[in-house]
Amino acid sequence: MNINFNKDNGLVPVVIQDSRTLQVLMLGYMNEEAFEKTKNEKRVTFFSRSKNRLWTKGEESGNFLEVKSIDIDCDQDTILIKVIPTNVVCHTGSFSCFGEKDPKGFLYELEEKISQRIDDKVESSYTYSLYQKGMNKVAQKVGEEAVEVVIEAKDNNDILFKNEAADLLYHFLILLKAKDFSLEDIERILQDRNKKSL
Repeated sequence: MNINFNKDNGLVPVVIQDSRTLQVLMLGYMNEEAFEKTKNEKRVTFFSRSKNRLWTKGEESGNFLEVKSIDIDCDQDTILIKVIPTNVVCHTGSFSCFGEKDPKGFLYELEEKISQRIDDKVESSYTYSLYQKGMNKVAQKVGEEAVEVVIEAKDNNDILFKNEAADLLYHFLILLKAKDFSLEDIERILQDRNKKSL
């Protein structure tokens, strides 16, 4: 990555984004040393203009930003880092420096939690216990939830309908995990279909 650190006294702006939900979490600055430290340690380190030193986000609070990917913009003077935050990001206690957690994109966070419960074999977890029953049981559960969504769609109880729709999505994510696919795989197919229909 050829980042131009010469434009603004050796600093470049860094946009921090949740890798699962794509919510923008904060903006900071890096010099070349902070960038190299971030790459090597897989945790975001900024150059603090107020402290005039390197500052690893979370060094005092424990709320680190674990790096998932790093990209630079077309002018090579801005960095985008996608992360998984270990807790709230803003010093005010908000999830993001731009406000509270946005529900958009939460399905990816839920997908990760489902995967962790299964991979870690959490015995007390409903998710893992259903997964343990095998593909037929998981698929059957998705079918049952789909039927319940159809039934509630024909009635006028919006709360019941939304709850059944949520149950269907949740069990569908378990099915994807059981089939060794991801939500992104399905999104990619929809994206390709959308391109062909234009």
